Amino acid sequence: MLKNDYRVYEESVRREMLPFVPENAKTILDVGCSVVNFGEMLKVERGAEVWGIEPDQEAAFLAARRLDNVLCGHFDPNLDLANKRFDCIVFNDVLEHMVDPYSALEYAKSLLVPKGVVVASIPNVRYFMNVWNLLVYRAWDYVDTGILDRTHLRFFTRDSIVRTFVKHGFRIQSITGINSLAMCNPSMRLKFSVLNLVTLNRSSDMKWMQFAVVATPEGGE
Repeated sequence: MLKNDYRVYEESVRREMLPFVPENAKTILDVGCSVVNFGEMLKVERGAEVWGIEPDQEAAFLAARRLDNVLCGHFDPNLDLANKRFDCIVFNDVLEHMVDPYSALEYAKSLLVPKGVVVASIPNVRYFMNVWNLLVYRAWDYVDTGILDRTHLRFFTRDSIVRTFVKHGFRIQSITGINSLAMCNPSMRLKFSVLNLVTLNRSSDMKWMQFAVVATPEGGE
C-alpha cells in the first residue's frame, strides 16, 4: 500500500480470501501487508510462516510484531529476498496500487518454489454499481476505499486480469468473483438482473466487486 493508506484498511481481515490460499502453503509472503490482519490469520489458523512487505514505515513497524519477518519497502528486486523461497505470495488489493504491477508479477515468479502460487484479490472496474454511477449519474468520483480508491493507479476487468497473468507467464488455476451485489439494495439487484438477462448473461461479471485469482507460473507444476 502507499504511504498512510493502511489506516483506511487496518480493520479489514479479508477472511473471504482465506480459502484461496493452499492449505499446504507453509511459507507465505503477504505483499502490502499493512498491519497484517490477514497474515496473522494465516499464522493462527494455518500455522504458516508468514513474511510481509509494507512500504509504510509505521505500518511495517506494527506488522513486525505480528509476523515472522517484515521488510519495509516496495515490492521489487531491491528487496533482500531469496529466490524460490515461498509457497504462496498474496496480493490482497495491492496490484492496482502499483505503478508497474506487471514487473511485480514477474518478480513474484522468481520468489516462488516450483509449485508455488500467487493469490490475488483485484477490484473489478466493471462492477455494476460503478458502471451504473458512470452511465446514469455521469459520476467517476474517487473516494477513500473501494473500486475508485483515490490511490488506485490501474484498473482491471475479469478479462484483463486473465490476460495480464497469462501475458506474464502464469497459468490461471481459478478466478472467482467475491463480494457480490447481494450487499446492495433490492432495486440495484433487480436492475442488474434485467441487464444480465437482456445481454444474454454477458454481464454476469458485473455482479462482483472483486475477483480472487489463484495462478501458478507456467512450468511450475
